[in-house]
Amino acid sequence: MKPFVIVNCAMSIDGKIAFPDRKQAKISNDEDMARVHKLRDECDAVLVGIGTVLSDNPKLTVKEKYVQNPSNPLRVVLDSNFRTPRDAEVFSGDAPTLIATTCREFKQGNIEAIKCGEGKVDLKKLLDILYQRGVKKLLVEGGETVIWEFLKQNLVDELYVFIAPFVIGGRTSPTMAGGEGAFSQESIIHMKLEDAQRVGDGILLKFVPHSPKT
Repeated sequence: MKPFVIVNCAMSIDGKIAFPDRKQAKISNDEDMARVHKLRDECDAVLVGIGTVLSDNPKLTVKEKYVQNPSNPLRVVLDSNFRTPRDAEVFSGDAPTLIATTCREFKQGNIEAIKCGEGKVDLKKLLDILYQRGVKKLLVEGGETVIWEFLKQNLVDELYVFIAPFVIGGRTSPTMAGGEGAFSQESIIHMKLEDAQRVGDGILLKFVPHSPKT
């Protein structure tokens, strides 16, 4: 068994999620931010990779600006070599944090680290552990390598993509899905569009997994 996995991301018209130097870009408008925080509030855990922690330093909590009496989910960080800085926002006392790593284990206050795989974090094993701990709905917020791995391993149940009405460009600008990518038509990851709606000046697309007929 595994949690119901929702991937959520925001990108420019040309599919970029940050600037060419990987510095965070403000892509979601206020209406979309409200949607994201409500989604966090509905989930048992929210997950990001160490790259997102190092570049954006997110707190991964639910803001009362958007949700009354919010319930902060468990924060999960994929960090194979435990590079999360001690002063990272994910270590704040606002919510418990689980570091999924391959090199150490400990529990101190609201912070816990667990070994989960060799070389890199084993996502299927991690999802099994999270499910056993009561996480029935997991929100994956990035970054690009993490999203690619979840999609490649067929672990995604729903994918939400907010598209902002501007172009970032740049050969080195990160995209929604990074990693090694597909190298053949057969290895392309297919999704089915289930819904599309305007959100402020942008558009929100909802996709679900899809296996095309051969």
